Amino acid sequence: MRIETKCVQGGYNPGNGEPRQIPIVQSTTFKYSTSEDMGKLFDLEASGYFYSRLQNPTCDTVAARICALEGGTAAMLTSSGQAANFFAVFNIASNGDHVVASSAIYGGTYNLFAVTMKRMGVDFTFVSPDATEDELRAAFKPNTKALFGETIANPALTVLDIERFAKIAHENNVPLIIDNTFATPINCRPFEWGADIVTHSTTKYMDGHGSAVGGCIVDSGKFDWKAAGKFDCLCTPDESYHGVNYYERFGMEGAYITKATAQLMRDFGCTQSPQSAFLLGLGLESLHVRMERHCQNAMAVAQFLSSHPNVTWVRYPSLKGDKYYDLAEKYMPKGTCGVVSFGVKGGRAAAEKFMKNMKLGAIETHVADARTCCLHPASATHRQMNDAELVAAGVSPDLIRYSCGIESAEDLIDDLRQALDTIN
Repeated sequence: MRIETKCVQGGYNPGNGEPRQIPIVQSTTFKYSTSEDMGKLFDLEASGYFYSRLQNPTCDTVAARICALEGGTAAMLTSSGQAANFFAVFNIASNGDHVVASSAIYGGTYNLFAVTMKRMGVDFTFVSPDATEDELRAAFKPNTKALFGETIANPALTVLDIERFAKIAHENNVPLIIDNTFATPINCRPFEWGADIVTHSTTKYMDGHGSAVGGCIVDSGKFDWKAAGKFDCLCTPDESYHGVNYYERFGMEGAYITKATAQLMRDFGCTQSPQSAFLLGLGLESLHVRMERHCQNAMAVAQFLSSHPNVTWVRYPSLKGDKYYDLAEKYMPKGTCGVVSFGVKGGRAAAEKFMKNMKLGAIETHVADARTCCLHPASATHRQMNDAELVAAGVSPDLIRYSCGIESAEDLIDDLRQALDTIN
């Protein structure tokens, strides 16, 4: 199936007389006839369900659709995009380990890595998304377990050179983990460029309607955990789960996601509810249609902003002249995303005045919705960063993150024009 068809029908093929729509299995637990039957599930010797904290049929069906969209071999849903990124890294890196990450990432993810996971004993080195191969190599240590980046950084809109990052990751026998939230698999499939693990905040474009918070992790099934020689957590017996060796039992294609489910989801319980998964499934059905409109509107808005006298700079990867235009054309020739970042003349004060005068674009701690929303990151998502960290993350005090919905582009431009005119 082509990707548009996968959006609508991937992961679910009902049989004769079965529900056409994905059923909502709103149950915490599942009944079995014998203790032996259930024991096989706990020993990972049989597939099935026993408690929705670990797995649920609705969630697994929707995860299978996202897995098909990304071209992976296994996937799991989580309660949020933050949980997805935490699980993706913590599944293979623990106390005493080290991870290299792009500095141009979402502020919440930066805080997760630099503060919370550091308290757990995982050390992070942050590198520029524009780092050369030699600069990337210099960041690695003997205990490095992963390299992390975002396809399109939120809100800096830097575009990662996935092939370059993948090359250096694999030279050091670690996987490349890519957060593909902004591009979605409609516009970029990182596995085709060498990435090994992909994460998503499904709260954004995949849901598309601001209805349900969620996340997803997808495994390419191509990284050889045993050959890398660094991942005993996947290649030796897990005594907390009956001594199972995930690599031997489930192979390259299933070891990573199985461990994340059987171990991390069991212990942390960052579960997506069946109802949220159902809403996510509905959103996926129109993802390919919405992404095209998001990108069309963003291009029109970026072109308008580029010519307005009260706008000092515009950042949109698909806009000719943008620093990342060539990389965007390489990795995302059909379009990047619906988010445009720009600066207003007059700095922070002018940015705050502009925000107060927006009428159509709602001020929200959100992005990638069917409805247009905007944010001043230095006052919101990135306010925990100091000035130096803001600069490293590509966020300046005058930066406005404007997420184009699927409304009329002309209406969006009219609203932007009147708000910008108030800061003269």
